[in-house]
Amino acid sequence: MSPMRKTAGRKAAATRKRNAAKRQAAAKKAASTRKWRAAGKKAARTRTRRASARKAPATRARKKEAALTQPVQIQAPPAPEPEVQATPETPIPE
Repeated sequence: MSPMRKTAGRKAAATRKRNAAKRQAAAKKAASTRKWRAAGKKAARTRTRRASARKAPATRARKKEAALTQPVQIQAPPAPEPEVQATPETPIPE
C-alpha cells in the first residue's frame, strides 16, 4: 500500500468519525429537547396561569382605586366682601 493511499484512508476514517460524533450529538440533543418540550410547555403554562391569577386582583384593585379618586373640581374661593366704610348710618356688625 502506497503512503498516499494510507493517509487517504486515515483521512476518510477521521471524517467518518467526526460525522458520526456530530450525528450522535444531534440525536442526543433532539431526544433531550423532545423530553423537555412536553414537560416544559406544561410548566410554562402553569407559570403563566399563576402569574396572571396573581396579577388580576391587583389590577382590579388599582382600577377601582383610580375610579374612586376621580379628579375633584376645585371650587373658586368665595369673593371677598366689599369693604364697608363705617358711617353714622351704617351699623357695625358685631
